[in-house]
Amino acid sequence: MNYFYPDIYSQSIYTINYDKLIDKGIKCLLFDLDNTCIPYTDNKPTKKLKEHFDKLKDLGFKVIIFSNSSKERLEPFKNYLNVDCCAKAGKPRKRKFLKVLKLYNLTLPDVAIVGDQLVTDIYGGNKVGITTILVNPISKKDMPFTKIHRFIEKIEIKKMTKQGIFKVGEYYD
Repeated sequence: MNYFYPDIYSQSIYTINYDKLIDKGIKCLLFDLDNTCIPYTDNKPTKKLKEHFDKLKDLGFKVIIFSNSSKERLEPFKNYLNVDCCAKAGKPRKRKFLKVLKLYNLTLPDVAIVGDQLVTDIYGGNKVGITTILVNPISKKDMPFTKIHRFIEKIEIKKMTKQGIFKVGEYYD
């Protein structure tokens, strides 16, 4: 198994086919925050993101921000978006993924992670065995340590492209 290969590849969180996720039995969506939902330089959620998360909750999804960021960083998002958060998730390690499953009484087929990084979001989700959804980063500007992840990501994307299993910009669900 290629741990870097996402189950679904979509342009953004707004273009994911959520009806297909419902049909698959997904009940909970773990969203990475930085460069998945908002640029990492932004400190407040947008109205568009709130409306999107409200729509997802109306569809029956449990929405959780699942981020390696601190609790302090996530607090304004938790409050404004009225969602649960898991701070300092330690992606790609399994521990917090499994903790969320237990806390919310979920099974692996119930959960999907949505993120912009192969090295943290997709690798972590695949190691645990949940559905993984890759989206394009919102911004080209990354945190300094994320640049290391992007370097590894480029290598993995090049390998998958050579194997004919993945190509940037060719979306699938």
